[in-house]
Amino acid sequence: MLKTIRDLEVTGKRVLVRVDFNVPLDGEGNVADDTRIRAALPTIQYLLEKQARVILVSHLGRPKGKVDERYRLDPVARRLSELLGRPVVKVDDCIGDEPRRAVQEMQPGDVILLENVRFHPGEEKNEEKFARQLAELADVYVNDAFGTAHRAHASTEGVAHFLPAAAGFLMEKEINMLGQALSNPGRPFVAILGGAKVSDKIGVIENLLGKVNTLLIGGGMANTFLAARGLALGKSLVETDKVALAGDLINRAQKAGVKLLLPVDLVVARAAQPDAEPKVVPVDAVPEDWMALDIGPETVKNYVAEVRDAGTVIWNGPMGVFEMAPFAAGTFELARALAESKATTIVGGGDTAAAVEKAGVAGRMSHVSTGGGASLEFLEGKTLPGVAVLMDKK
Repeated sequence: MLKTIRDLEVTGKRVLVRVDFNVPLDGEGNVADDTRIRAALPTIQYLLEKQARVILVSHLGRPKGKVDERYRLDPVARRLSELLGRPVVKVDDCIGDEPRRAVQEMQPGDVILLENVRFHPGEEKNEEKFARQLAELADVYVNDAFGTAHRAHASTEGVAHFLPAAAGFLMEKEINMLGQALSNPGRPFVAILGGAKVSDKIGVIENLLGKVNTLLIGGGMANTFLAARGLALGKSLVETDKVALAGDLINRAQKAGVKLLLPVDLVVARAAQPDAEPKVVPVDAVPEDWMALDIGPETVKNYVAEVRDAGTVIWNGPMGVFEMAPFAAGTFELARALAESKATTIVGGGDTAAAVEKAGVAGRMSHVSTGGGASLEFLEGKTLPGVAVLMDKK
């Protein structure tokens, strides 16, 4: 069983909360998208209502174990302060004298944000000494950063060995939504997999073959499956070293009684450029020097029909190069179909989350994951180190 924040005594306590405030910043150095900050608010507000002393820790960017001015968390502290409607004290380190002093001065209901934890090499190495130094600041530990739960870092895994530890509300929701879909889905259970490469999704496909009723394949990875069917795809991205594997997965789906659908038509162009002239062709008629950049309208129709009748839909990976208008229709129409369906709809993080956001329907999904890599590994059936340490060992 996952231990949650409700299982901890937090009133008046110093609570170290690992959040995922790895947010994009704009040219002026302000937060450009505060989705991840907002996602952590229920946990923070619960702790404040309990009069806890809230010590937040996060990473930002990839500073590679040393101080990098571009990745300081000051803009995040400003935005969080606005969202909470109370001051958030930003501390210029995450271990040592300064954080220790700041924590000593805290009153119940105060919030501090420690500096970027990845400014220290001990974080990504999950060094015991570094984890202990973080743990010394607090009485209890809460992990609410699902987006980093697949990493065994000091602030996501190490600290939990030195303090009573539990999951925050966001972490709990992620694990429950994804876990329920895999273990007890409403049926028919449909998985939509896209993105550029089959190699990124092999584990997911293998894990889902025993669970789903229908598998819809799109994006660049569909080209490799089409190549396995003997089709010529012009200049399209095809992972030639994965064609045999794709053929094997098609056969395994058939044996498992899983309906595996591939595109029947494609949107092609001479280059992946916003001003490219697109045209729609059947999958067996891709011109020699053209490339597939989206699923075509007939494919969209087929996929939408599957989604419409589904009980549960998991979607990971866009159907095309949705960032460019000529190749966005497949992804956006599918997003709208999910929004209108009666199914439980779960969208993997990363590009897929960005796509439903851009399509304007993110708020109508049952759940949009905050973790790209983490949700992918969860769907592969892997144990996430940041989750494993929060399980009740009884």
